Amino acid sequence: MVSSMEHPCLRCGACCAHFRVAFHWSEADASLGGCVPPELTEKLDPHRLAMRGTDTAQPRCVALQGTVGVAAHCGIYARRPSVCREVQPSWESGTISLQCDKARLAHGLPVLTPRDWFQPFDADTPPLPQIA
Repeated sequence: MVSSMEHPCLRCGACCAHFRVAFHWSEADASLGGCVPPELTEKLDPHRLAMRGTDTAQPRCVALQGTVGVAAHCGIYARRPSVCREVQPSWESGTISLQCDKARLAHGLPVLTPRDWFQPFDADTPPLPQIA
């Protein structure tokens, strides 16, 4: 499997620069156990907040650091909203993620395949089974 430094999401960030990140306001209220930094949010309606920068025609989450498709990561990964925790990269768990694929394609990135989850091999390591 892939080490944390080779995780495809650390080269991507497309989902953070494609979707609106909306969630219940309580996720940013520390007195209720919320952990999302409230200063990085904006009010959407009486019940929901959004991560700043994501409720625009060309979204980019304020917490996204780096360059999409090159080297990108969430600056508040441990404190990210539940909706961000629910987005799965394609094939990480053996299935396609339509959200992941849609965001990557919107940024001109190829969709992930099962091959993206294996480390490259060298001459001292036997090749991995071929995946169709």
